[in-house]
Amino acid sequence: MDLRASLLAHVSRSGYVLDDAQLRAVDRLASLGERRRGVYLHGPVGRGKSFLADAFFDVLPVRRKRRVHFHSFFQELHARISARLHMPGAVKKAVDELIGRCDVLAFDEFHLHDVGDAMLMTRLLEVLKARGVMVVATSNYPPDGLLPNPLYHDHFLPGIALVHELMDTVELAGPTDYRYLHGRPRSRFETGSIVGFAELPVTPVVLEINGRHVTALGTDRGRVWFDFGDLCEKPTSTQDYLVLADRYDDWVIAAVPRLDTCDREARQRFANVVDVLVDRDVRLTLVSDHPLAEIVGGEALDVARTASRLELINTTG
Repeated sequence: MDLRASLLAHVSRSGYVLDDAQLRAVDRLASLGERRRGVYLHGPVGRGKSFLADAFFDVLPVRRKRRVHFHSFFQELHARISARLHMPGAVKKAVDELIGRCDVLAFDEFHLHDVGDAMLMTRLLEVLKARGVMVVATSNYPPDGLLPNPLYHDHFLPGIALVHELMDTVELAGPTDYRYLHGRPRSRFETGSIVGFAELPVTPVVLEINGRHVTALGTDRGRVWFDFGDLCEKPTSTQDYLVLADRYDDWVIAAVPRLDTCDREARQRFANVVDVLVDRDVRLTLVSDHPLAEIVGGEALDVARTASRLELINTTG
């Protein structure tokens, strides 16, 4: 069975029916896979990028391959670099340990907003190129749109050149955002909700995360309550959210405002929170005076992705 037939058979077993845009993407993926050429699959939210990339990864006839979520990979990479910070070649040794001997490395949700991570990503791509690793990535951004902040974008131009060198770009931009088609919840995240009122703890607690402190409204076994201001308007990080998601599988975020009233950093932190909770399949309840359409009003790409993901838990219309 050729790669295209294997990919279609894999999709068929899932019960999904592909639209025309997805079928065109399947053709490109199969062609690139036959040549062992890297793939950068990008397009608007909810078009099935992760689903198709996962299927493509599963049917690639390669034994040594690894699939990682971007946030989780960088959390582990930072930890390994920190552990040998004063040793020569710390970054290369950390990358070698993480990649192992894999021939294919797949990233889901490839997007960069931190200039430090961008510099590290350039180093990683250099190592992958030197080792001849096939890279598969999904993103809401085209390669030239990575690290979109104009203050920092030029710092990642060498990385963007490597993305183009290692991967062929495949756009998936069909007309339907499938996250908006409500059905039976398929994950714990999808059992969450957006509500106008909820009883909140009255005694805040301070959580120690990565040697720093994050204020929560309260905790109760696997549940944690946050105020939006404490979580997103203070200098918290994606690494903090990853640690917290490992501790608590039920989150409540209260006093969620309209994001267009927040600064860019707060919007980005909120988007990163949602990304992490989706990836770790954590239940999320948002408490807000605003319906989802008002919370996520705006045109930024990350807000669009966040809006699409929150539609999965939108019970207020």
